Amino acid sequence: MVGLSSVNAASDGKWTVTQISCHADLVTDLDFSPFDDYLLATCSADETVKLWRVCDPDQDQCSNAEVTLSPADGRLEVVLFHPAASGLLAVASVRGLQVWDVTRDAALTVLEQHEDQLQGLAWKEDGSLLASSCKDKKLRLFDLRAQPSAVQCVQGHQANRDSRVLWVKDDSLLTTGFNQMRQQEVRLWDSRKLSSSLSSLSLATSNATLMPLFDPDSGLLIVSGNGESVIDCFEVNSSEPFLSQVSHCLTDLSTRGVALVPKLALDVSCCEVLRLLQLTDNFIVPISYQVPRKAGQDFHADLYPDTVGHTLAMTAEDWWKGENKQVERVSLHPSKRPKPATPSAQETKPKDLPHGKSKEEASSSSSPLSTPSSSAAPSRSPSSTSGLSSGFLPSPSQSSRAIHSMLGPSSKFRHIQGTVLHRDTHITNLRGLHLTTPGECDGFCANGERVAVPLAIAGGQIAVFELSQPGKLPDTALPTIQNSVNVADFCWDPFDTHKLVVAGDDAKIRVWQIPKGGLMETLTEPECVLRGHTEKIYSIKFHPHASSLLASSSYDLTVRLWSLETGEEVKRLSGHQDQIFGMAWSPDGKLLATVCKDGKVRLYDPRKSTLPIQEGPGPEGHRGARVVWVCDGKYLLVSGFDSRSERQLYLFSAESLASGSVASVPADVSPSTLIPFYDLDTSVLILTGKGDTRVYTYEIVPEAPYFMECSSFHSSEPHKGLCFLPKTECDVRDVEVARAVRLGKTTIEPVAFRVPRVKKEFFQDDVFPETAVWWEASLTAAAWLSGSNGQHRKISLRPKDMMPVSEAPKEAPVRKYLPSSVYLEEKTDEQKKEELLSAMVAKLGNREDPLPQSSYEGVDEDEWDD
Repeated sequence: MVGLSSVNAASDGKWTVTQISCHADLVTDLDFSPFDDYLLATCSADETVKLWRVCDPDQDQCSNAEVTLSPADGRLEVVLFHPAASGLLAVASVRGLQVWDVTRDAALTVLEQHEDQLQGLAWKEDGSLLASSCKDKKLRLFDLRAQPSAVQCVQGHQANRDSRVLWVKDDSLLTTGFNQMRQQEVRLWDSRKLSSSLSSLSLATSNATLMPLFDPDSGLLIVSGNGESVIDCFEVNSSEPFLSQVSHCLTDLSTRGVALVPKLALDVSCCEVLRLLQLTDNFIVPISYQVPRKAGQDFHADLYPDTVGHTLAMTAEDWWKGENKQVERVSLHPSKRPKPATPSAQETKPKDLPHGKSKEEASSSSSPLSTPSSSAAPSRSPSSTSGLSSGFLPSPSQSSRAIHSMLGPSSKFRHIQGTVLHRDTHITNLRGLHLTTPGECDGFCANGERVAVPLAIAGGQIAVFELSQPGKLPDTALPTIQNSVNVADFCWDPFDTHKLVVAGDDAKIRVWQIPKGGLMETLTEPECVLRGHTEKIYSIKFHPHASSLLASSSYDLTVRLWSLETGEEVKRLSGHQDQIFGMAWSPDGKLLATVCKDGKVRLYDPRKSTLPIQEGPGPEGHRGARVVWVCDGKYLLVSGFDSRSERQLYLFSAESLASGSVASVPADVSPSTLIPFYDLDTSVLILTGKGDTRVYTYEIVPEAPYFMECSSFHSSEPHKGLCFLPKTECDVRDVEVARAVRLGKTTIEPVAFRVPRVKKEFFQDDVFPETAVWWEASLTAAAWLSGSNGQHRKISLRPKDMMPVSEAPKEAPVRKYLPSSVYLEEKTDEQKKEELLSAMVAKLGNREDPLPQSSYEGVDEDEWDD
């Protein structure tokens, strides 16, 4: 079956969806004719291609196909109209590729078989060449009229998973697929020389097949993964950078398909340059991309070059004889558009197929489309932020039936930029890193002075590097901490930069003391060993206020509190039914939150009860989760997975866990859990996963919309993770709001997160409030256990020589335009002449001033003599 609906709503504001029974088996692909909106081609697993003369959705559809083609090549996968000639179709089976003239009973040409499953197919804009991507990792280029075999064949993406191919600007090809690291990848090629790609861009680590769409007029590329809730927009350039990100749009629902609305259907009055239709499980949702200009006044010709029209360039016979022509272009100016033709289904016969309704009918509708089983679709508000600016920004539609604002409330951190600092600050030549630490472990840990990294060496060894001593590490063996068993989790004491606590597979916790000046020799004896758990430990967390107080979770389904001063267990919490994924202390240190594999989020008050005081539903997925307190301890943020194993962020009210999450936002599809870092001063949440190349950033607010997405940071290679340093490490003069260290495959790199500001000479006190000195204990473990509570003192980060921006002198506003009275005032010809002369004189300057050469030192006459 094929469902059919119009782009525009009917006069009553609703859409009609009709169905056509097309084939005896699954419909695998379909394509509308570029010259006739009423001509639809479908192919199927029943090994046939059919052409349908469809009617408007509110009319009865024809039950019989006008043309049926039988390539006799097995299950058909792709059908594609020729972009310039009438009645030509490229038809692909699992490995075969044929070109058909629909007025004939046999294929025009049968191309050489592919060595494996054909995955992508694309015509060049003039129809002279055909490109294909294949499971054998090869990218092929066919000149169908010259030879049946490929004229060029090169290695494409390194993984044999699903790939796609598109023609983009001029002679360039764009492919999407996967690299060896299972990351989604976009590559740009020059079709004249396919020996190597011009550029490549790695996206998220995901199993989702990328679906690319390209608009040749604006040069915008849309990329969305099947099953993901993210739609990325890039600008394709002819020179470096070949691909620059324009926007990153988060959608409410997972994408099942995407399509572009033809340019002639865009609303040019509100500067709409692109409209995307997102297919979800139950809805078709329009997403409009607009350039922020004054709408409804002038036609912005710079945004709308002439676009491909609906008049065919040549016949199939002319094309087969060797002609190459492009379709005539038409203007998008409302007054210059050709008048639309009226279709007549009765007059159209198979041999006259390239006639029918034109695409010139403009549309400004932008509302969700209801399915036959749903009379009305709920409105949606995808969160969209711009990435690297290239002139195009997504904007909400301004029509009467516009979807909700795509941008919503904006964050002052929305343009936050992550930057890897200079190579002089890197620690390089790391060897033998342990890349498979347990999911509950962050992978490595750092404080303001040093970083600890697990090594893939027997005995659970850990290397410790001083951040003050960057550079290339020697090839020889380094001194390490020999933990004697595999490392499950480890962390630095927040109040002692020399104390490292390590949990092992043997259910023991070892406390190590790093000598002043760093690790000079291998340590084999811990300062003390904590014993009590009966099974392997999941994770450990220090108390945020009390010194020497540690919490640990274990496979024995308990959480235990330890005093490092006495080396004894002081509390034992129970109530978990399955693996404990993560735990977090509240900012005031009174409560402890946990998230568990049994799908529950629990809240403990350890000093009052060993059982949870609150319990509520958590993430549906069971692959892993993390929890962190946000918004001054009023909410709990949990990063986990939904029932489809897609990464999600959930927000819970700490006062009412039982009522479920108050908000959630999808991330992407990836096997690794997002590890959150929350900055108490700015309410900025930064997340990334092990093996990811992308770092997500949000501002969390205690009211709707709760999540305000900010710019993401992308790294060129997958990282082990990020670890954040104390706020005092930030360069406030450069408006650096967070400093982290990033662990790569062989390097440790500092990463600065900065907020772009104009008046950097002033201290930006709106993003740098007084910060808590969390690296100093406010009370002892014994005092906390007896019922006392501590509070960190706060300090200002403002340098003494900087004035707060809030106290900066106000600049007098400069009037950009003269008042209307100046323009309306009548002037005499003499006044106008006088003004013109004054302006000319002002431009020329004072003619009585001496010329510059008059001030030059001359040369004595004697010096001219030889």
